[in-house]
Amino acid sequence: MPEELWEVIEPLLPRHKAKPGKRGRPPVADRACLTGIIFVLRSGIPWEMLPLEMGCGSGVTCWRRLRYWQRRGVWKKLLHALLDRLGHEGLIDWEKACVDSQSYRAVFGGRLTGKNPTDRAKKGTKRHLLVDGNGTPLAVRITGANRNESLEAMPLLDDVPPI
Repeated sequence: MPEELWEVIEPLLPRHKAKPGKRGRPPVADRACLTGIIFVLRSGIPWEMLPLEMGCGSGVTCWRRLRYWQRRGVWKKLLHALLDRLGHEGLIDWEKACVDSQSYRAVFGGRLTGKNPTDRAKKGTKRHLLVDGNGTPLAVRITGANRNESLEAMPLLDDVPPI
């Protein structure tokens, strides 16, 4: 990860609290975990197959950090910071935008699931995405698979952070 990008990301990450009386391995550095997370998400390999030679800790460690950061709202803050930076550099194409969605099975259910009309009413979710003319993601929403795309267009526009 380039140093310039890390300088933007590091302040957005929550600080680790020391656990008194705990022994064992020291926590894996945030930068190493982020590298592992990006590698798994970009390559599509299973978490448990993350190569230890990368120095990112185990796949489970990176997965737990991903989940922790998700719960703390880190990814929304990160998207806002990166979009803000792209906006200052004039790299966001505001002339054009595209909205699309994709349905996924949700075997174990959850609060954001619905009957998938394209998969015999099995539980599913739908990811709605708004991108600019360059393909840069501006906003993402997750709904039940039975939610129509046209109903999510305006909420997606509302979700674009002020840049």
